[in-house]
Amino acid sequence: MAGHGSNRVILTALAANVGIAVAKFVAAGVTGSSAMVTEGVHSLVDSTNHVLLLYGGRRSRLAADARHPLGYGRELYFWSFVVAILVFSLGAGVSLYEGILHLIEPVPTTDPLVAFAVLGVAFVLEGWSTVAALREFNVSRGRKSVYRAIRDTKDAPTLIVLLENAGAMAGLVIAATGIGLVVLTGNEHYDGIASVLIGLVLAGTAVTLLIEAKGLLIGEAADPVLVKALHDCIEAHAGVTAVREVLTVHQAPDMVVAVISADFEDSISAREVEQTVADIERAIGERFPVIARVYIRPLGS
Repeated sequence: MAGHGSNRVILTALAANVGIAVAKFVAAGVTGSSAMVTEGVHSLVDSTNHVLLLYGGRRSRLAADARHPLGYGRELYFWSFVVAILVFSLGAGVSLYEGILHLIEPVPTTDPLVAFAVLGVAFVLEGWSTVAALREFNVSRGRKSVYRAIRDTKDAPTLIVLLENAGAMAGLVIAATGIGLVVLTGNEHYDGIASVLIGLVLAGTAVTLLIEAKGLLIGEAADPVLVKALHDCIEAHAGVTAVREVLTVHQAPDMVVAVISADFEDSISAREVEQTVADIERAIGERFPVIARVYIRPLGS
């Protein structure tokens, strides 16, 4: 799922955000709106982030070598962490700066209809991208709650696109509300307030992404359902008396390394133990394609 599916989601989001960013900056130049400037920066940062995720995904698929014997899968998680930092530092930082600047020295907003038109188009395009990301996210979510699925997911790119888009759509609503209040009241401070609120939304999104990316970068275990299935698969083999430990860690969304300690019957020979281990590895490879590497440590019963 995390391979072609995530790339499709990222490319959809990239196409939407490039067009949105250009439209927002043009509208910001025409209207002088602070909220439109921050929204333009937001879309520009999102576009850059999607390029980094595509690069990270490409790097993560490099073959293992002597320097990285388990492969480059975690590059995807590294670039996901970088993306979260960019959302926080550039997206939230610039939005807060612009908002505070316009609160101190308000700038008149002109041609609000241009801003509303651009925001409306942006909302439709962000919605298109969000639906694509949500569809991919729901494939792995199953019956889990959204919160639980976010905590458990190993597909960082899809999660990033989904949360970024949610933040972007919230930002569009805030920007439209701020400009609308300026038009209704004549108080230009509402534009600056909208920028500050957009910055806070982005900061919250970035913190969530940082927490998730950090956990994946350090190394998270596979889903407990997969771990239990691995345990049962090994324990069912003839010659195995007990499975003591099943350790798993995600190297990438679709790449898991497993280390297993198992007791074998004392009556079987070393050659038979080797054959059983080979049979177990073959069975795991057939039943669980996500397991990229498996190491089995035989113990005496």
